Amino acid sequence: MTGSLTGFDEWLNRLLEECARDAGEDVVSYVARAVGSQMVADLRRSGRGSVEELMAHLNECKVFAEAEMPSVEAEITDPARLQSLYATGLLDSPPEEAYDRITRAAAAALDAPSAAMSLIDVDRQFFKSAVGMGTSEEERQTPLDRSVCQYAVANGAALLLEDARTDPVFRNHPAVLDGTVVAYLGIPLIDREDNAVGTLCVFDDKPRLWGTGHVQILSDLAHLAAERMFGSGTSQ
Repeated sequence: MTGSLTGFDEWLNRLLEECARDAGEDVVSYVARAVGSQMVADLRRSGRGSVEELMAHLNECKVFAEAEMPSVEAEITDPARLQSLYATGLLDSPPEEAYDRITRAAAAALDAPSAAMSLIDVDRQFFKSAVGMGTSEEERQTPLDRSVCQYAVANGAALLLEDARTDPVFRNHPAVLDGTVVAYLGIPLIDREDNAVGTLCVFDDKPRLWGTGHVQILSDLAHLAAERMFGSGTSQ
């Protein structure tokens, strides 16, 4: 396959070439990346095999781009931010209904299959509350490199991704490459000194269009979460 795909008509093949070119790839690489992402998503849903093993083979075959995500280490390791995070006492704490109500409301209001309240530590992402995700202790946290939320925290502003697979930066994120996150909307949880310690976020494994109403609803819910974490007078 050079510039066409068997079974596609001329119009589809022409559009395929244009999409690959816009993504900075040839057709073979573009199609291989799409197929690889779908294989990971299907394997994750079926539970029939090891996603980690599949990812290792895909990476060894250089199916996915090798470009690294931009570093936000300076923002994430800021001492004032970490002091605010640790002062909440929420890291490694058990689920609480007060926060679970907020994440359930976020998922329902934005019609999203997954929602979470994340806390960003120096080397990991901890989910204080989650909807549509695993609930075991192992599943309640991820290595920091799998966190999309860390970028909302680092910027201290809402992060919107309608189709991260086409974003020039986030298309290289591990959670995007393996199909876990395609659409994402996250609002940072900010204390009264403007330290962002985590996010309230929703995400989908399909593209989504986020409007101003979605951002406002999630921002209001994030404010409720921050008020509970830090008390009244938060900066959100």
